[in-house]
Formats: sequence, structure tokens, C-alpha cells
Amino acid sequence: MIRLFLEVGNLKRLPRMGWLLRGVPNPESVADHSFRVAFITLLLADELKKRSVEIDVEKALKIALLHDLGESKITDLPLEAQRYIDKKKAEKKAVMELLLEVGNKSLEYFKLFEEYEEESSLEGRLVRFADKLEMILQAYEYEKAGFSNLEEFWSALGYLKKSEFYQYFRELIDEVEMLRKS
Repeated sequence: MIRLFLEVGNLKRLPRMGWLLRGVPNPESVADHSFRVAFITLLLADELKKRSVEIDVEKALKIALLHDLGESKITDLPLEAQRYIDKKKAEKKAVMELLLEVGNKSLEYFKLFEEYEEESSLEGRLVRFADKLEMILQAYEYEKAGFSNLEEFWSALGYLKKSEFYQYFRELIDEVEMLRKS
């Protein structure tokens, strides 16, 4: 497991490339992003549970922690690069390879990663929702700090508004949108 712990440590040093390519000189790391996705997931999952939605909070958190694991091998490929490389295929292969280090839990963890990629479970879809919300929050913070040309990141608002979770978190999404306009 030590090799995996060291490999995952790469996420602390890997910048989120989309921000870098848009002129943010010292953008958040993949690990920074992943932490806030996990934190958002925790709060949203607990809120859903409070509203009588049957959601497995522990499973959602596991998915959130695993969702960017493959980037420790393939890096954070910006959208421009994804036009030339099959990121999903590469990331899946990287996650599979990395999880071999955890023995009998590797298949369970890999299936959780796939639930995120395929949005095939309520928990996987919630983590995708949290991932998009985190990205929008980061775009807001960078714009507030004076960076521009981040419009493409705000397109995730459309995803959030079409999500099954929008009915529960409409106020949050609307508030983020209002923050940007003010």
C-alpha cells in the first residue's frame, strides 16, 4: 500500500490544468479539488438523508475519494487534450493498475470508481454533482481574484440544473449564480 500512498501523493503536486491554461498562475492541485469534492459530498449526502432520500453516505464518500485517483498517473488532462486522447479509457486503466495495490478491496473500489464515471448509482451521480459544484465555486473564487476567461467552467451550471439533485439544492445553485452576478 505504501506505493499507492506515494502515488496518490502526486495529486498534491498536480495542478488543475484547465485553470493553468486560462491564466491562473498557481491553480489548485487535484488533491485540493478532491478534498473539497469530498467535503461537499459529505454535506449534500447528509442533507439528502435528512430529507428521507435513501443514500449511502459512506459509499458516496468513498466514491468522492476515488474519483480523481487515476489522475495521479495520467495527470489532469484539459478538455483540449481530451479531443485527442480517450481520457476515460486511460483513467480507467490507471485506476485499475493503482488499485491492484490494495488486494482484496481492489475490485470493490474499482466498481465504485466506475459508478462515478458511468453515473450508475445515486451516490456516483451525487459525487458528479459535487464535482461540478466544486468547479463552479473555484471559478467564482478565481474570478473574484481578478482572473477572467473562465466562462467555459460556468457551463457546468446547466448540468447542475438538469440534475435530479437540483430540486434539493436549488437554493445553493441559485446562490452561486447570484454571487457571480453581483
